[in-house]
Amino acid sequence: MIYLLEDDDNIRKLVCYALSKEGFEVQGHSSPKEFWQGLNTELPELVLLDIMLPEEDGLSILNKLKGNAATAHIPVIMLTAKGSEFDKVTGLDMGADDYVAKPFGTMELISRIRAVLRRSQKTQDDRTYTIGGMYVNPAKHIITVSGEAVSLSYKEYLLLMVLLEAEGNVVERDRLLTSVWGEYYTESRTLDVHIRKLRVKLGDAGKLIQTIKGIGYKLGGDWNE
Repeated sequence: MIYLLEDDDNIRKLVCYALSKEGFEVQGHSSPKEFWQGLNTELPELVLLDIMLPEEDGLSILNKLKGNAATAHIPVIMLTAKGSEFDKVTGLDMGADDYVAKPFGTMELISRIRAVLRRSQKTQDDRTYTIGGMYVNPAKHIITVSGEAVSLSYKEYLLLMVLLEAEGNVVERDRLLTSVWGEYYTESRTLDVHIRKLRVKLGDAGKLIQTIKGIGYKLGGDWNE
């Protein structure tokens, strides 16, 4: 799945059509609000991100994506105005994986997308977590506890990934809410309910999720990554 955030209707429709013809699954978003709503439903494998947008500029969105443990791993290709060197350099420094200057050819864009996806897949394939009796392979979406497979809901999986990527450090409640439910979500009891369900599903490994009263949660135990 590829997300395209582009407010120009003609560019968005053209890119979505070209990617679909090449066998990619793609969702086009015309506004940051629509984009964030999509992220709360499904995480893409790659984001195509325009810089000049209504409501919120692309660099701000990039900063939030890379600063969020649940989305930091998602590769981002920036779509920049031709000759806008400052935006290109700033985007790359903030963690963008590549940039394509407008106007661009769809075949060039598709080639860049495939190259970034190859690099991203190679990086993610090597990353696994082992803590206590729990093993997690994010690239293959495998979770086992004492050798037994564990099935989690989408939100439960995101919660676990945020805690894993914190590597034993405390994750504040607000950060967990923002990472999993989006920046505008304020119902904190939902977090406690999902943590409780996650603990149950993880069985013996559920005790690894520790409550830090008044602050948040963390994963405790012996780490091997």
